[in-house]
Amino acid sequence: MKAALPKRFSAIIALAFCLVCPQVFGQQDNSIPLDHFYVDRQGPSFFRKVLSKVTFGLSTGYGLTTFKHSLDGYGIQQNPGERPIIFPIGDAASTSGYSNWFNRVDSAVINILPTSFRASSDTADIGFRNKAFNIPLKATLHVEFLDRYRIGGGYSFEYVNLRSFVPTKYDESINLFKPDVPSFFLKKYFFMLGASVYRYYEYLLVVDANIGGYSLGKKFDKEVINKGVYFNLGVAVEREMSEYFRVFVRPSYEFKNFKTSIEGADAIKHKFNAFYVNVGVTYRIPELRRCFLKTCNIQINHAHGNREYRSRVHPIHKKQNPHYGENHPTLIKYKGRNKKKLNPY
Repeated sequence: MKAALPKRFSAIIALAFCLVCPQVFGQQDNSIPLDHFYVDRQGPSFFRKVLSKVTFGLSTGYGLTTFKHSLDGYGIQQNPGERPIIFPIGDAASTSGYSNWFNRVDSAVINILPTSFRASSDTADIGFRNKAFNIPLKATLHVEFLDRYRIGGGYSFEYVNLRSFVPTKYDESINLFKPDVPSFFLKKYFFMLGASVYRYYEYLLVVDANIGGYSLGKKFDKEVINKGVYFNLGVAVEREMSEYFRVFVRPSYEFKNFKTSIEGADAIKHKFNAFYVNVGVTYRIPELRRCFLKTCNIQINHAHGNREYRSRVHPIHKKQNPHYGENHPTLIKYKGRNKKKLNPY
């Protein structure tokens, strides 16, 4: 009995040693590593991440432009049935004036008749005004950072339809001023700066400003037209249709002017401020590439091998959660007549 105790004690020590140091007795760790089941996905490249911050925009709409100029330093000569002619006040006795001072300078002969009407800026605030409508086509490109601020630029091409200019004073005695420009194309290029100021679910309120230059087209004499910069301030309401596609409505107001230089006389300043309502869309380049497999119907972001892709079946006009598909967020039993059925299926 006493001899059996040392044998048992030796067996317990040997078993404990095997458990603590299994390598000594040739035992190996046969557990399967997790990397056999989970692949380290490769997300978007650095270039793709940078490119995903770029947003393209395209819009059109309607604009209302108010043209207005004063004739400080000038007088108006109006003969019955003829176009109004302006002349510098210092040359009141002169028989020459100008029949066009809008898009170019046209000289004209003044015929003084007993029935002629004259008005001077010394005694009245004389000038002309006009309203025109615009149809703009606008393209923008901007970068969003910190999920709020925007910086970029754009280009706008507009059709402007003019009407006859109405005198601001003595409209019963002075005829309409009709320049030989019934319409023209206005081109604008600008720098854009803005920020989002409020969010309500998928709706976003954005305030931005466009500052740049413009071209009045070939119908305006560049030798006598002196242009300045223009400033446009707008507020846009955007609706997020998906993570990279939005629709928006942007009302805005714009300030701009140009001067017509007349040799030996004061330049005439023309203001043509405008109000716009633009409707358009924006598209942001996605971070992930579209799935290359045409038969793949997975709605969420997924991987083939170790490369991650976005779904090819998810439409751009629907919001997409990257963790589950939302092509059909409302179940059939909650649609149409099924709402009132006990068993919609």
